[in-house]
Amino acid sequence: MRFVRELTSWLSGGADPDSFPYLPVTAEFHRTGKHFVGKELLALLDETRSHVAARATGTGSADSGPARLLRAFLDVALDKWDGRYDYRSYLALGLLGLPDGGGGGSGDDGPVAELAATREGRDRLLVHLVADALAFELAAATDATDLLPEQRPGPALVAKRYRLGVRAVTPALSRLGLTVDDPRPAAAVAALHALAAADRSAAEERALRLSMLPVYLSHDEYLFIRVLQSYECVFAGLADELRAAIDALDAGRAVTAADRLAYARDQLASAAPLFSLLASMQPESFRTFRAYTEGASAIQSRSYKLMESLCRTPEGSRLDSAAYRSVPELRDRVRAGGPTVDAALRAAVRDGRLAGADRDLVQGRMREFAATVLHWRRTHHRLAVRMLGERPGTGYTEGTPYLAEVRAIPVFTAVAAEPDPAAPSEPSGGCPE
Repeated sequence: MRFVRELTSWLSGGADPDSFPYLPVTAEFHRTGKHFVGKELLALLDETRSHVAARATGTGSADSGPARLLRAFLDVALDKWDGRYDYRSYLALGLLGLPDGGGGGSGDDGPVAELAATREGRDRLLVHLVADALAFELAAATDATDLLPEQRPGPALVAKRYRLGVRAVTPALSRLGLTVDDPRPAAAVAALHALAAADRSAAEERALRLSMLPVYLSHDEYLFIRVLQSYECVFAGLADELRAAIDALDAGRAVTAADRLAYARDQLASAAPLFSLLASMQPESFRTFRAYTEGASAIQSRSYKLMESLCRTPEGSRLDSAAYRSVPELRDRVRAGGPTVDAALRAAVRDGRLAGADRDLVQGRMREFAATVLHWRRTHHRLAVRMLGERPGTGYTEGTPYLAEVRAIPVFTAVAAEPDPAAPSEPSGGCPE
């Protein structure tokens, strides 16, 4: 097989990370799905990892760009081999440069250009991810690819995905000063793909390609992975905004705190079409590839729980749940008394740094953000019910009963959420279109 020849040659030729044969390796993963990759390839990749580590020790090149990329790729490719497969490795978040719950934002006192670059970076990644998902739909519909050939969707469903996907990135495109306005769905997708491809550097293009290692051959898994990666991008951005809001409250800058909360609310609200795009998955296709994702669950998302724990300190029962036990370093941060918007607001009011109209402004933005988060949770639950019914969740979780239990957890305790008139009082079987 080509991957054996290429890898063996690479290993015997010095194992330079810059010349690693990614193409034949990923081709084999795509041919079988990660769950079914043969032991011969996995053993060679394990040997590769040892060579990379030894080379780094001998040459001091551990921090070179090619070496970091290769280590990140091997971390994703060998997760099942190592017995540490989970949500983060399934989504290849390290390859995309998304944090696993740590890190920080730009800081409110930094230059405007630095803040813009951080937000712009989130928008660019979101556009790249969704554009790539839609480009795959277009390629499959025109027989331009044989990747993930099973359970292809019909033309009507594909056209629906085109419309939903373009709608999902329109706000980000607008913030980037870009537009896609062709009324023909397929043409709009082609235009979006061209914009995104022109915007990506060679390094970003390679990372994007390597971040797609589905577990099986079902067509819809491509869409599933890209939408979940997109939401991880969104929640990482929300965490940055909440950190900045906390800093602003601590410094008595009410308007800045309110603006950050409003931006976070708008970011999550504008991402709502991603759920509609995800809801276009064929349930049978989802259940097919889901059989091979045991060990990975969205409750392991660090970005989501970082966002949640920056709003307020979770109760002890929540910290003891499977969701927080899956992110022990974040759990430790919370237990150590990590900062929250809730606590920052209470302290600012108590110390007289926030009063009158300023207090009302911040509390109003907190209520609006909380309502948006609660609506997101309810939609997530409805989508899970549609796809799973009462089946247990992956990652050894309870599935939809878990989502039903946590969907009403208060986002803040210092303020109550505004009622959400768009949300039904009881979950329905569908999702927004």
